[in-house]
Amino acid sequence: MLAVRGRVVVMGMGKSGHIGRKVAATLASTGTPAMFVHPAEASHGDLGMIKAIDLVLAISNGGESDEITAILPILKRFGVALVAMTGNANSTLAQHADIVLDSGVEKEACPLQLAPTASTTAQLALGDALAVALLDARGFRSEDFARSHPGGSLGRKLLTHLSDVMRSGDAVPRVGPDTAFPDLMREMSAKGLGASAIVDAGGRVLGIFTDGDLRRLIEKGADLRAVKAHEVMHAGPRTVRDDALAVEAAELMEQHRITSVLVVDAQGRLCGAVNSNDLMRAKVI
Repeated sequence: MLAVRGRVVVMGMGKSGHIGRKVAATLASTGTPAMFVHPAEASHGDLGMIKAIDLVLAISNGGESDEITAILPILKRFGVALVAMTGNANSTLAQHADIVLDSGVEKEACPLQLAPTASTTAQLALGDALAVALLDARGFRSEDFARSHPGGSLGRKLLTHLSDVMRSGDAVPRVGPDTAFPDLMREMSAKGLGASAIVDAGGRVLGIFTDGDLRRLIEKGADLRAVKAHEVMHAGPRTVRDDALAVEAAELMEQHRITSVLVVDAQGRLCGAVNSNDLMRAKVI
């Protein structure tokens, strides 16, 4: 399955078919190109979906499903590799297969021994084991997984970078260290971040002043009319690199119980800012 040049084509009838659809979906989402083909439809034209470079994974507990056994000679004639997942090693399916995966169980959970229950659970577990083994062999990473899940929350967390959601340019509040306090407050109010960066002449971050800092100064009764930005800033603030994922900024905020964070480049120069509202709008949190 790792070496196949085409796709893994999963087949199954009845409850085994439902398991097969899930196995195919799990394989596809973890780096192994796969699809499900219904055996009954295969006899009426869908065999055209299967090429000689593909591999068929046929799932049948008894190994004697008429819809599957009917197409086995054609698959062999095409030269398609056949892997059987069955609980009957002596079945027609097993005898035609290149490889047999034993999914047999001693008995079904059904007290009547009729409804596929324990057998389908074994098929599901074996299918997941195949997918995980292939994932590991391919060196499949979380970033690769996210690319096949762009619409879900996982995809957003693993694919959204800070550069996609952060405020940049003039939207980032910043002042110099000698800025008067009234001017610092005007910058904060104009940009609406709830904080302002304090930067040196080269744009490197020296500190940050937040709404929370303002409340604490007022509670202390400090005279703010004559102070400068560097006198009230919080030096050495938490920052994140501009090439980081947005979820890293969210984790930093949660860990340190802050609502905004400054974004810097490799030289420590301010290039952006983001707060919890920005991340919520991007559905990262």
